Amino acid sequence: MALFSRGVPAGVRARLERGERVLAHAPVTAPAGEDTPVLAATTRALHLPDGRTVPWQDIDQARWTPDAFTFLEEGSGEHTVGLRSDSDSDGVDYRRLAETVSERVTATILVNRFVPFPSTDSTTGFRLVARRPPGGTDVAWRIHLGEGVDPRDERLSDAVSRALDALHDQMGV
Repeated sequence: MALFSRGVPAGVRARLERGERVLAHAPVTAPAGEDTPVLAATTRALHLPDGRTVPWQDIDQARWTPDAFTFLEEGSGEHTVGLRSDSDSDGVDYRRLAETVSERVTATILVNRFVPFPSTDSTTGFRLVARRPPGGTDVAWRIHLGEGVDPRDERLSDAVSRALDALHDQMGV
């Protein structure tokens, strides 16, 4: 275990589940007087500096700027983690962590299909996304409505059902 956890703070190691490995980690900003917190990407989840763990399949979008890592968590909204980019920091390179987050999130997506709605030639519509946790077998389908699609439209439920049936037949998922 020591080989794989070299340099990983004990607080992060203590939160890992059996068989979970740290793939990348980096220090992030901390309030004055506190220990340096760490953002860690593991085989199963993203471990936040505040101690929370977000499974890869629950991260819908992520973006990096020189000052912050921001991601959208399914059902919980947007979260931002401050990065150490000020002139008096030690020049942390977040590229490996960013690449790992991107790869891990993408690996959970089995199907990502846009369906035009309300008609087949519409530029608006909804997206059907099937995701599976790393090493898991359970598939969760999510529906993301495009801008301008009214969730109360009576035709929407039928369109989603037809599209899901077609994807099940085509993809076997």
